[in-house]
Amino acid sequence: MKLSLEVFPPKISDGVEKIYSCLEGLAALRPDFISVTYSAGNASKGLTREVCVCIQEKYGVKAVSHLTCAGATKESLQDELKKLKDSGIGALLALRGDLVGGKKIFSYPHATDLMREINAFGGFEICGACYPEGHVESGSVYDDCTTLKMKYDLGVRTFLSQLFLDNADFLRMEERAKKNGIDADFAAGIMPVTSATGLIRMVGLSGAKIPNEVKEMIDKFGGDKVAMKQAGIEYAVKQIQGLQKEGCGHIHLYTMDNAVNAKTICDGAGVFEK
Repeated sequence: MKLSLEVFPPKISDGVEKIYSCLEGLAALRPDFISVTYSAGNASKGLTREVCVCIQEKYGVKAVSHLTCAGATKESLQDELKKLKDSGIGALLALRGDLVGGKKIFSYPHATDLMREINAFGGFEICGACYPEGHVESGSVYDDCTTLKMKYDLGVRTFLSQLFLDNADFLRMEERAKKNGIDADFAAGIMPVTSATGLIRMVGLSGAKIPNEVKEMIDKFGGDKVAMKQAGIEYAVKQIQGLQKEGCGHIHLYTMDNAVNAKTICDGAGVFEK
């Protein structure tokens, strides 16, 4: 089984110690790659590049830099691509992203527009996002499948999924994609539910539904941080084991910059045995 991890550099003003302190533990999990996000508002593009370089040069692990086009101009995008290339970063997760403050004006309205610019620049492997329950702005999961095919035709061969809490949603999405000629690697995005408030925030952003089993878990353990963390880790392990049984070949773990939790989940799910 393939394993990839995701880390979240903080805003520079919040300090960067946490992200660097967890990288050694994450690299020890022998992931196929580690993807690195932007902070809110893309305020830490430089830090994202810096973390990617550290992952590759210090730990010998492939890094995938997130790249969004929200608020970008052609000139700023070309400049960022040059900096990424000069830094030795060869793989990008191309996303539209969101503008801060609720603005709706985009020079590049869709991730596919960004992918075309990256292809024109040349020299990058492009990864894409997929949404097991459909993108919040999409008309239907079938519209989403059409978009996936567009991304595939633009060269995307690895799709990293949005978080989901019901495995059936991911498996249905993957099946639809395969039937539509999308012969790609679909990575199941697993985010451990270690905090009730954190889950509610992430669900609000992603539009993911909360299954009854997770609602019951929050009702039972939501007021106890330690118990909630343990229950969330156990649920993530259960999700991965269920996906393995269904033949899923790639887990993408949202680590929340916690190497201990990530190792506990990988150990519990038997990821190293695959």
